[in-house]
Amino acid sequence: MNGRSQKDESGHDRATTPRRRLLAAAAFAPVLAVAGTGPASAGTASAGAKESGAGANAGRGYGTGTTAGAAPEPVRPVATTPADWKGVAKVMGRPGSVLNDVMYRTRFPRHDLNVVSQGIRVTPGLALASHIGFIRYADGSTLAMGDMAVTEDELQRVSDALIEHGIAQTAIHKHLLAHDPDIWWTHVHAHGRDPMAMARGFRAAFDATATPPARPLEPPQPLDLDVRAMDDVLGTEGVNDDGIYKSVFARRETIIEHGMVLPAGLGSTSAFNFQPLGGGQAAVNGDFVMIASEIQTVHTLLRNGGISLVELHNHGLSEEPRLFFTHFWGVGDGVELAKALRPAVDATHVVPAKD
Repeated sequence: MNGRSQKDESGHDRATTPRRRLLAAAAFAPVLAVAGTGPASAGTASAGAKESGAGANAGRGYGTGTTAGAAPEPVRPVATTPADWKGVAKVMGRPGSVLNDVMYRTRFPRHDLNVVSQGIRVTPGLALASHIGFIRYADGSTLAMGDMAVTEDELQRVSDALIEHGIAQTAIHKHLLAHDPDIWWTHVHAHGRDPMAMARGFRAAFDATATPPARPLEPPQPLDLDVRAMDDVLGTEGVNDDGIYKSVFARRETIIEHGMVLPAGLGSTSAFNFQPLGGGQAAVNGDFVMIASEIQTVHTLLRNGGISLVELHNHGLSEEPRLFFTHFWGVGDGVELAKALRPAVDATHVVPAKD
């Protein structure tokens, strides 16, 4: 790997509460954790725990066996294999893959859409891919989170299907500036003890869209980008993923959401997607993950580099530390775009990661 670890800058914000100091101290725990989205939802329990008769608080992820008055230990994910998720794969209608031994992720690229932004045809890999990740925890519960790309005509039907199945929406926003047709992204969250019920809810939401069936993966084609130079600038080794070049960074802190450690790759990373345009040129789209004290510095550095700001928002509702995300857009030489992004990367408390 060509990556260079990011230095821990003393200027980074440190939470003032004892709990937040504890989180920061656990930055290099065995399970690298980054932020996820949303709270454990009582409504979601109806999609999982209610079916098993476990009640509204089932699978909320709080530790057990702690002394009275002591803060409960956060519950950690456990390792799984694709075989553990065969039933989920069948319901979802396509296979997934296990990342970092803990997250089972299924992708739903929108190859059916012809979206143009700033005069550029947007490929699914750049900004039109939905995904759902499932995590099994040591307490026997399952957490599912993801992001759905839907058309404006589909959005209300998708919301109704999610609500009907007790799945929470924790964000509704856009990744692109002026584009046609209008595309929205909604973050989704489910937690309970019945992953099959969750999968049925997600499948109902996808069935409310024109998302096409899975198609065989094609071997990656060479990209018309100087990826080695881009890797050197960004300090990480990217990957050729569905026709785009992707660079990913994860928060160093351990992120806790309702008593659960959120694993790396769950959708709370800084991810930069470079779509080749020919002659070494690229369109870049993605998002930065930040704590509050980093936001204005990141925005300033991005604008100084000629990068357009698209949207600032949260993906979740109650993670600790609290995370914010800025989506951005840029067009130009791939190496120059990487140079414009690098100072903002250095201003955040992240480490190179794989997605």
